[in-house]
Amino acid sequence: MTELFGINPVQGGATGLVILVVVMILTGRLVPRSYLEDARADRDYWRAAHTEEVSARQAERDLTNELLEVAQTADRVLMSLPRTGAGREEVNASHALDQPSR
Repeated sequence: MTELFGINPVQGGATGLVILVVVMILTGRLVPRSYLEDARADRDYWRAAHTEEVSARQAERDLTNELLEVAQTADRVLMSLPRTGAGREEVNASHALDQPSR
């Protein structure tokens, strides 16, 4: 059998086996099943949360690109409108003249 931590467990007998188990527990190589199941459940939870967060970011990027495209289109439309030297007051006055009086 191969050596573990520099000790051949076959030569030590029962005492060697107990010492080996204690050393493995203290170094974290041997853990209780409940701890292992909790660690796996935590890992699965965080993996699912990460996957959901990545898909949410992708959806946000897609929506941002769509909004940017709409904003650029609106900007081009507004820039293509003719500009007049009239201020708001003059435009409002001309609209008031166009409306029929009551």
